[in-house]
Amino acid sequence: MEINIQDDPLESSSIRVITLETNVLEANDKIAAENRALLKKKGVITLNLISSPGSGKTTLLERTLIDLKGKLRCAVIEGDQRTSRDAARIAATGVPVIQINTLSSCHLEAAQIRSGLKELPLDDIDLLFIENVGNLICPSAFDLGENYKVALMSITEGEDKPIKYPLLFHLASIIVLTKMDLLPYLRFNLDLCKQYTRRINPEAKIIETSVFNGQGLETWKNYLLELVQSQ
Repeated sequence: MEINIQDDPLESSSIRVITLETNVLEANDKIAAENRALLKKKGVITLNLISSPGSGKTTLLERTLIDLKGKLRCAVIEGDQRTSRDAARIAATGVPVIQINTLSSCHLEAAQIRSGLKELPLDDIDLLFIENVGNLICPSAFDLGENYKVALMSITEGEDKPIKYPLLFHLASIIVLTKMDLLPYLRFNLDLCKQYTRRINPEAKIIETSVFNGQGLETWKNYLLELVQSQ
């Protein structure tokens, strides 16, 4: 693997940027394109959910699957380094779920998704959620064959995450802020967070949610319904 190290003229001369050559991802991107073609043929809309550990994405996903029951046929691919705890939680909602354990890897790859798709009843699915390994960095760079990347960010993480981890927030079609019920108890500047987000991605839709008080869940659910209905 060739790595180029160069000075960043926009930052202090003591800070260096490491740039990976794009051909590192070529093999993954080829399989991702095959996944995307298969999912399109089957009429399945696919979302790649990416966030830090503990952002609440599994909890939001559980609630989403319950709310969409009878409206959309959903399935989930769960990515974690170890255990099947999240997959067990998702299975309790009654939707098909496949667990992928990456062991030492910090992200899912397209080949793993290809294996998971073979185990799912694609002809009976409208909306597929891929819950990626908890990480704001590595999963962002790997195309899995999804239609949309979704960035989830808990307000407990601080308002500067969009500018500290810009690739994810740049690529995401939608940004979901979670745990909004905690806002009165935190030193979190919501307006500044949105400013940072718009600096990175002026077009992304931002939805403020809380599973515990229901804030934004109707907006989130309607967004998902519109995605599927518009295909």
